[in-house]
Amino acid sequence: MRSPADAHCAWITTSRADGSPHTTPVWFILVDDTFWVASAATNVKVRNVAADERVSLAIDGSAADPHVAQGRALVHRDIAAFRILASLFAQKYDGWNPLDESVDGPRVLLEIPVERWLLGGS
Repeated sequence: MRSPADAHCAWITTSRADGSPHTTPVWFILVDDTFWVASAATNVKVRNVAADERVSLAIDGSAADPHVAQGRALVHRDIAAFRILASLFAQKYDGWNPLDESVDGPRVLLEIPVERWLLGGS
């Protein structure tokens, strides 16, 4: 069985102000049942979790071993304080630096401890 941490992308679902779902693919790292997602501070998912921290994450739903988790996202705006996590992103994503604000502007880090695995998990 492949670890969910090895998947290249996850799909995060947040709730819009009207309660409708917003689902988008994200790069992530998974450390000790906590998902970490770097994002531009202006992205819809960041605005959504500021209003309602409940999220779900789905990994590899097309394979025989899907994983789906629920949790509550915490937004960290001082992303530079997480340099070790930034190095993990760089290792996983061919040198990508989540601290680089030159393309998308200010960035945040979403911390999402898994409260419940709905499928798969540990």
